[in-house]
Amino acid sequence: MQRDEKEQVIRELRQELTGAASIVLTDFTGLQVETVNKLRTELRDKGIKCRVAKNTLIRLAVEGSPAEAMVPLLAGPTVLIWHDEEPAIAAKVLKGFIKDLGGDKLSFKGGYIDGQAIKGDAAKSMADMLSKDELRAQILGLVKAVPGKFLALLNTPAKNFLGVLKARQEDLEKNT
Repeated sequence: MQRDEKEQVIRELRQELTGAASIVLTDFTGLQVETVNKLRTELRDKGIKCRVAKNTLIRLAVEGSPAEAMVPLLAGPTVLIWHDEEPAIAAKVLKGFIKDLGGDKLSFKGGYIDGQAIKGDAAKSMADMLSKDELRAQILGLVKAVPGKFLALLNTPAKNFLGVLKARQEDLEKNT
């Protein structure tokens, strides 16, 4: 690879990784071409980007950025998988693919999120994070439920008071 080609790859990587919400690192070594193509297709269908690059070029691309925290994880063949908006989706897809694949041919090499590098299988925990849509749904559910619970709470003393009055009325009717 010529120097100008390397500089172009570094510029592209820097531009792409700057907007990444999170990055998952893995290694395709030992996988059959059909398996790699299947994974790439699945990633592409979900809007997830996948890039194989030399560690030296990745180091130069992330230099001076928050993603520089993942430099210690760059050893051996490295595949970068990321999504620009959803931090958890890349890890979720990779975790599901590993589960479907079975065996030890593919694993989490590490990850990066919010300025911190995550080593090895600990990066799987990123797959357990809720997506933005799931978080929005939970917040919406809370916002919707709170007024109803508040009204029920306000009505409870009135119901109890009415119950006391009705009991007193019944008591008075029995005694007369």
